[in-house]
Amino acid sequence: MKISLLVMTINEVDGMTQIMPRVKREWIDQILVIDGGSTDGTIEYAREHGYEVYIQKQKGFRHAYTEALPLIRGDVVLTFSPDGNSIPELIPDLVTKMKEGYDMVIASRYLGNAKSEDDDIVTAFGNWFFTKTVNFLHSGSYTDAMVIYRIYKKHLIYDLELDKDNAYRTAERLFATKISWEPLLSVRAAKKKLKVAEIPGDEPPRINGKRKLKILKWGAAYYFQFIREKFFWRKNT
Repeated sequence: MKISLLVMTINEVDGMTQIMPRVKREWIDQILVIDGGSTDGTIEYAREHGYEVYIQKQKGFRHAYTEALPLIRGDVVLTFSPDGNSIPELIPDLVTKMKEGYDMVIASRYLGNAKSEDDDIVTAFGNWFFTKTVNFLHSGSYTDAMVIYRIYKKHLIYDLELDKDNAYRTAERLFATKISWEPLLSVRAAKKKLKVAEIPGDEPPRINGKRKLKILKWGAAYYFQFIREKFFWRKNT
């Protein structure tokens, strides 16, 4: 099982310098930094430390993923945020659980004694509400359907058609934003009854405390997507 760690960055040099030295190269087979156009030295730091770097052309997380797809050499993808929210020491636990035969393993911020120190009252409610919605509409059993920190088989990207624009286009146009594919991955994995597990994973506060969330627009777009998926996605393969 070859593992590609996707490190998602935009102006994260402070986080990179504190977090990336804790990521042991022997844990994974490839580290690919996917950057949204940083101007604070993030790109230079990554290259100086020998990481592969791809600078995306279109804005948005999902475009970062799809543009970088040809560069991903692993048959398993592990998505990671170096802003302090993702604890590097959980990587071996995610990999170990994945090797038990799962299609996807999520580092849940709300499983067991895990907690998010980055949540405020709005994001805590939103994550709870969205996860409950995914479970209700699509027969999931998640405690955290939204988080980026997860590991999954690369072929799910194609099997679940996460790389297709039509899964996002309407929601993005309606709410004038760009969204990522983790929530949709959770939805379609549940609909296909894939083998999914969660492990508890705390979410520390982000380094420097600067959020890039567009809470209202993203929340509306994701919720629209959840409802749309109930009626419009029926892939049978």
